[in-house]
Amino acid sequence: MENIENLLRQGAQSCGLALTVEQTTQFQSYMEQLLEWNTKLNLTAITEPNEFVEKHFLDCLWPLQWFNPAGKTCLDVGTGAGFPGIPLKLAVPQMQLTLLDSLQKRLTVLDDVCAKLNVTAATVHARAEEGSRKPELREQFDFAFARAVAPLSVLCEYCLPFVKPGGYFCAWKGPAGAEELAESRRALQSLGGCVKKNIVYTLPDGSSRTFLMIQHVHACSPKYPRVGEKIKKQPL
Repeated sequence: MENIENLLRQGAQSCGLALTVEQTTQFQSYMEQLLEWNTKLNLTAITEPNEFVEKHFLDCLWPLQWFNPAGKTCLDVGTGAGFPGIPLKLAVPQMQLTLLDSLQKRLTVLDDVCAKLNVTAATVHARAEEGSRKPELREQFDFAFARAVAPLSVLCEYCLPFVKPGGYFCAWKGPAGAEELAESRRALQSLGGCVKKNIVYTLPDGSSRTFLMIQHVHACSPKYPRVGEKIKKQPL
C-alpha cells in the first residue's frame, strides 16, 4: 500500500495542523484497514491513496482551524466509515468520541479499526431520529458532526436534538452549502439553531467545501425529531 504520511502531513500543515509521526502512522493504518474491509463491505468509493487523503482525511480535518473539540463530548451522526469522527479523534486525541450509525456491520468494522489504532470511541447502533429520543443521548453532547449524510434541512432535525443547549452542530457540506442553508432557515428556527460559522474553503485539490457551525441556543421541543419518513418527505 502506498505511503500517504508525507502527503497527509503537508496537507495538514496547509490548514495549520502539525501532525506527529505517530498520528500520520495511525492515519496510514486507518486507510489500509478501511480499504481491506472495503472488499467485504461497501464503505467508500474512493480507493486511490492520494485521493483518499484529499477527499476523506483533509476534508474532515480542514475545519479544525475554526473549532476545537479537545475535552468535549462529540457525536458523529451517520458515521459510515468513521468520517469525520475518527480523523478528528486522531488529530485531537483529547476529544470524547461517540460514533452513531444505523448499520451494525459498519460499527463492528469501526470497533475493530479503533481497537487496532488504540483509539477509544464508543459506538451506538441507532437511526439518528430514534437515538436522540433516548434520555442518555438527548441533548448530551457538546458537538454533533455530520458529513455526507443528508440535506441540511434534514440534518438539522437529525442532529440538533443530540446537542446540549449552548453546544454546536457542525456540518461538512459541498459547494452547495449556501443553498442548503437558505433552505434550512425554518428548520433552524423550529429546532433552536443559530448559524455561528458559515465558511467556504478550497481543499488542496481545488474542491470547494462549506463548513457550517450551528449553535443550539435552546432545547428542542419534545415533538422533534419526527419519524424518519416524515423528516425526509416533509423537511421543516
